[in-house]
Amino acid sequence: MRDPLADVVSLLKPAPSISKLVSGGGRWIVERSNMGSPFYCAMVVGSCWMTIAGRAPIRLTAGDFVLVPAIFDFSMSSLEPPTGLARPLPLEVSPGVFRMGSPDAPAEVQALVGHCDFASRDKDLLVSLLPEVIHVQGADRLTALVKMIDDETRSDRAARDVVLGHLLEVMLIEALRSTAETAVTPGLLRGLADPQLGLALRQIHANPDHPHSVAALAQAAAMSRSTFYERFRREIGAAPMEYVTTWRMALAKDMLARKEAPIADIARRIGYGSASAFSVAFARHVGAPPGAFAAMRG
Repeated sequence: MRDPLADVVSLLKPAPSISKLVSGGGRWIVERSNMGSPFYCAMVVGSCWMTIAGRAPIRLTAGDFVLVPAIFDFSMSSLEPPTGLARPLPLEVSPGVFRMGSPDAPAEVQALVGHCDFASRDKDLLVSLLPEVIHVQGADRLTALVKMIDDETRSDRAARDVVLGHLLEVMLIEALRSTAETAVTPGLLRGLADPQLGLALRQIHANPDHPHSVAALAQAAAMSRSTFYERFRREIGAAPMEYVTTWRMALAKDMLARKEAPIADIARRIGYGSASAFSVAFARHVGAPPGAFAAMRG
């Protein structure tokens, strides 16, 4: 049986971008806006505040890990932020190593921070299935993974980008399965946490070519049709057949982009009886027919 969480992370196609070792002393604050990229941080020493626009501040302490799959406006600061308008910029003391606050003050905070990219054309859909913020305490395994990512980022070893891509995938999966945020935001994790809905989700991911229906999925989940429909929509944030269609189209986009098979074969693999039926559904969902989409990606 396919693992929906692994499927989503794999289709996101995390790609390396930036990794930094950051230390801070005295009073300091760093503010960023209009980023829109995944951000992660592993606290190594000390404590600081992280504030994401529209959310309560999060106090990060040594051993904590935080991941935001799509971050826009946020700030990180010392526990006592600076007052007034004087806010010195971080100083790069060596490649990939930054110092915040007063250079003369003892380093009270040390953290590994990074950004990555999601190369998937369906990243907005896929990210919407994940928690908005993941905060894990006592995250030894995640801290070790972030250290490996930082070390690989600074290296010039063969196949560096391939290794980084796989490390980022492992970090995302480890963070997602370590989080207690499943009860907070509707999405894939919350659905998988429900034993009955988890059965239906695994059916959808394992058999995209199957003629799924609400009645059949409800039977797989051992629930009545109406109860299944309402619980699926509430816990995952989409109606069952809407989820089936969007997942099929995400798979189709990936196969078309990689030119994995002829359009007729792709149609069959994701549950359409003919290439023409698939083309109509794909154009309605994506805004372009399969052939045009594949040509654009080529």
